[in-house]
Amino acid sequence: MRDAMLGLAAVLMMGWAALPARAQQAPPADGIRTEAPVVVQGEQPGPGMWIVRKGDHDLYLLGTLSPLPAKMQWQAVPLQRVLANAQEVIRMRGVQIDADVGFFRGLLLLPKLLGARDNPDGKTLREVVSPASYERWQGLKARYIGNDGGVEKRRPLFAAQELYTAAMKKNGLDTRDPVWPVVEKAIKEHHPTVTVVKETIVIKDPKPLLQEWSKTTLDDLACFDNTLARIETDLDAMRARANAWATGDIPALRALPPAYQWEACSAAVTEAGIGKRLGFGDARAKLRAKWLAAAEAALEKNAVSFAALPLNDLLGANGYLAALQAKGYAVIAPDDDGGEEE
Repeated sequence: MRDAMLGLAAVLMMGWAALPARAQQAPPADGIRTEAPVVVQGEQPGPGMWIVRKGDHDLYLLGTLSPLPAKMQWQAVPLQRVLANAQEVIRMRGVQIDADVGFFRGLLLLPKLLGARDNPDGKTLREVVSPASYERWQGLKARYIGNDGGVEKRRPLFAAQELYTAAMKKNGLDTRDPVWPVVEKAIKEHHPTVTVVKETIVIKDPKPLLQEWSKTTLDDLACFDNTLARIETDLDAMRARANAWATGDIPALRALPPAYQWEACSAAVTEAGIGKRLGFGDARAKLRAKWLAAAEAALEKNAVSFAALPLNDLLGANGYLAALQAKGYAVIAPDDDGGEEE
């Protein structure tokens, strides 16, 4: 429960034109594609790691991705070697909620735990989304979820999440994180220092919040429509990204368009009155500053350190790698021959 994740990691977008021709084809008129099961299986090496360097001190960074091939067995030997020599592991735990119903991660998990995932006033999806969106939903639901009447009562945000998870499973993809179990095992074996980076929002009394949730209409229609569109059109690219991560094909990860990001879904809660009142936006900014401070401290004192971050947080003009490079650290990409990241 406390490790429940919201967001899905993205990769650096280098252009739609780089997609294979099959992935660029427009979806059929009914909005549903039929794809061959081409996700890789068996033993796979996974991606290389970025290195942030200060003198003879190295911080190894692994970019994570979701979804990944469900039947992949990740052979994480390079990571295990790094972890065997690491003096410190930086673990990103994100923004967490501390309430008397338990300690858990992510604002979106709060209504789930409090039983507030359904639409206010007993409304159904048919009543709160547009007729066109509901028609698309029905087709995708029939294909991936089936006859589940309960999901029809969900707020669009949570209905979209259930559909997404079901669609990934039907397409040979898995949203679980394979990285942390490997890291956790190495921590138990080698005992590095573990620095946990998190920002905690404390809710002393969740009952009034539950009452507010039960009456609040979220601005989550964009989340719903975006998720439907991704499932209709992006499955080929999802498999290509998953395969590229599994096989360690960094150029392909760079060339493919970004993985689905949940900004519209997250904003439906974080930009609502509840999210703003709890200070979720400020918490995310504080979290970024804390992680960068932890990375700099690790580079100052350790010969070898390790951290993992979603690729969408790691890469790009506003990513953590760019921030560290702007501070004067050398950044070496896994597909470089010793050169610096551009």
